Amino acid sequence: MNRRLVVLLLGVVGAVGFGCAVQGQPFEKIASSPGDAVIYVYRPYSYGSVALRPAVTCGEDTARIGPGGYHAFIVPAGDKVVCSIQTDTADEVEIQTERRSYYIREELGWGVLTAIPHLNPVDTDVAQTEIRSCVLEPQIGSAK
Repeated sequence: MNRRLVVLLLGVVGAVGFGCAVQGQPFEKIASSPGDAVIYVYRPYSYGSVALRPAVTCGEDTARIGPGGYHAFIVPAGDKVVCSIQTDTADEVEIQTERRSYYIREELGWGVLTAIPHLNPVDTDVAQTEIRSCVLEPQIGSAK
């Protein structure tokens, strides 16, 4: 009896742990028009925050990015763009865009009772290594 219970619990834990990562197309750089820049916001997989998907806004677009996912925000080049994330607390990053790609890592730290979101601009070389393990976050409707 106890052995069956242990096997059942291991199966449930395995299904929950492996079924919570974002599933989609592997990372692929997108081509943007000459007047645009691309801001990739990605969230490396972390088991501790699988249920949380705070809304991230860059310019006029909003997306909810799960663990192991990314979203490409296409913004006008030459503009100042603010990317923000909000739950009970807020964090934001301001980028003066040119015609190129930018990378921001979404991280969730833990406070006393809730997750604390952070957006961290990341160097292209570091981001290229980290974002390869992320997949395109499917967006259904508007997250606003």
